[in-house]
Amino acid sequence: MTIKLLRMLKVGILGAGHLGKFHINNWLKIKDAELVGFFDPHDETAKAVTAQYGLKRFETADDLIDASDAVDIIAPTNFHYDLCEKAIKKSRHVFVEKPLADTMEQAHRIVKLAKEANIKMQVGHVERFNPAFLALKGYSLAPMFIEVHRLAQFNPRGTEVSVILDLMIHDIDIVLSIVKSGVKNISASGVVVMTETPDMANVRIEFNNGCVANLTSSRISMKKMRKMRLFQKDAYIGIDFLDKKTEIIKLKDENDKDAFTFDIETPSGTKEIAIANPVVPDANAILLELEAFTRAIKNNTPTPVSEVDGLLAMDIAHQILQKIQSANYVVR
Repeated sequence: MTIKLLRMLKVGILGAGHLGKFHINNWLKIKDAELVGFFDPHDETAKAVTAQYGLKRFETADDLIDASDAVDIIAPTNFHYDLCEKAIKKSRHVFVEKPLADTMEQAHRIVKLAKEANIKMQVGHVERFNPAFLALKGYSLAPMFIEVHRLAQFNPRGTEVSVILDLMIHDIDIVLSIVKSGVKNISASGVVVMTETPDMANVRIEFNNGCVANLTSSRISMKKMRKMRLFQKDAYIGIDFLDKKTEIIKLKDENDKDAFTFDIETPSGTKEIAIANPVVPDANAILLELEAFTRAIKNNTPTPVSEVDGLLAMDIAHQILQKIQSANYVVR
């Protein structure tokens, strides 16, 4: 039975730093939610947030959780488990930034706690809500080869974890959501350059259905890039997560009446090719994921990126780290 909330969803913010402020800005736009306040242990950050938003600062995380129906955890990864445990044990719904937890043991424990408490939980794999990816909704994706490049300029923020858990995990989650097949084999290499954990990595994931994904991530690049290319029978799909563009090049069919077309000669004869650029919605990915979390609570429906999804992405990420570690790198 669908359960409807008869009042505003009271939301507490746990962690009000750089990304936390983006979340606050977007929660303020959601008509079915009310921010009751925030908890952040850093006085300077707390003073700035109070001055900018007029939000109440709670003295402890427990006090904020007690005052909320749901919490949004945007604290550093090493605090995720403790904050999730506190909230879940009080039967509060939880939105937590990626990665789900600091260790696989913690991640498994969170999934178990969430199931036992029967609460709604969503992990912040925000690229699921990127407009360029959403433009493919309704299109049949069955890739046999995937190539991904996610490059970023160096930023000390977030370097408490490796580039795999910081950047590549976005693409791991997207790939898992598309391929939907068990993993057969993983090979990986990584390099420590600026920090104590790998700053760049290249990974090859082979799936049981024959699909192969080649992922490259770096946080020491001179330029930014967030691109994914999908190759499948009769079609190529390009997704630019950074510039919000999507392109489909495929054999023409009856649905491609408005697409640009041209002919090519192949050994089996002339083929008519269609090039389409799906309409990319003008959308705010963070707002969309928080709205989806709110709807799941209100309507008692599954969250679009569950704690299990977060666990599966972490599992692959940690397998990658183990592969790199076997090559004598110190990783986390």
